[in-house]
Amino acid sequence: MRTIGLMSGTSLDGVDAAYVETDGTTISRLGPALTLPYGPALRRDLRLLLDRAPGLAADDPALLDCTARLTHRHAEAVSALGLYADVIGFHGQTILHQPGGATPRTWQIGDAAELARATGMTVAFDFRSADVAAGGQGAPLVPAFHAALAAPLPKPLAILNLGGVANVTWIGPDGTLMAFDTGPANGPLDDWARRSTGEDYDRDGRLTLAGQADGAVLGRLLAHPYLAAPPPKSLDRLDFDRALREAGAGALSPADGAATLAAFCACAVAAAARHFPEPPLQWLVAGGGRRNPGLMRALQGALEAPVRAVEVAGWDGDALEAQAFGFLAARVTRGLPLTFPGTTGAPRAMTGGRLVGSLL
Repeated sequence: MRTIGLMSGTSLDGVDAAYVETDGTTISRLGPALTLPYGPALRRDLRLLLDRAPGLAADDPALLDCTARLTHRHAEAVSALGLYADVIGFHGQTILHQPGGATPRTWQIGDAAELARATGMTVAFDFRSADVAAGGQGAPLVPAFHAALAAPLPKPLAILNLGGVANVTWIGPDGTLMAFDTGPANGPLDDWARRSTGEDYDRDGRLTLAGQADGAVLGRLLAHPYLAAPPPKSLDRLDFDRALREAGAGALSPADGAATLAAFCACAVAAAARHFPEPPLQWLVAGGGRRNPGLMRALQGALEAPVRAVEVAGWDGDALEAQAFGFLAARVTRGLPLTFPGTTGAPRAMTGGRLVGSLL
């Protein structure tokens, strides 16, 4: 199938679009990819929705407005790619992810029907809900794609994605999959850079590299119970906000605060590695965080195996998650599982997603 995957991640920086040819099991071609940034107003308004999401009504005017603007930007990304697809994988924007508790919930905004109308293509969407309803974490969703992409590589292998939140896929020599969120990544760093310097993120890692991690603050952060909890587990982008405030990070200098947050991300990844059945031979790193030399240096210092950007394997680290949703869209159309007990804690291999558009 010809697919286009779309991804708007927890970093809230824009929408990634990528063309993939796949049958949902193997990948025959990875085509062009691009990123359309969000304007400052949309990024700000999405960030405000994250803060309000737990009590947000479905007919809230700000929510409806953001949903329309977000969907329009995704349609622009498809148009900019300039390719026809049999199906588009539309993840939308997560504004709330609470799979645990009395009322499990995951909420991605975006109007799939409008995207199908605007593009004239079938759209696969709502990838997480069935898994959460069955008792799974609903995340991460990309391990099946990682396994297909990494088929020829030596294993055990760990693939780490550094978005707003960090997630890892561990692939064993026999193809066994384990996946979960390790902890915060770019989200707190971006917020810190914005408050400290007015920049949207720590450009080129300059802030992180200029500072020293504060041992006391780091120690308090590493005591968070999430890090010791066994997988499967997943996070909302704001799950650690309270912990960061209570740890005293706000009293640090801009550079030391950034270095401490980078060290926390790296140490959380190292704590995650203790849950693997076997140590990985290497870590392949995707997502925006791989472009932060300070964060990559912290990871290499915390982990025993080599840490490399996914480009060493010939992959596009900026497009990987968008490509994954093109791959998953093909799986939705074929009724193939999206999630597994080892990746989300679902009780069985779970199909999911819904379709709107011409394939119906």
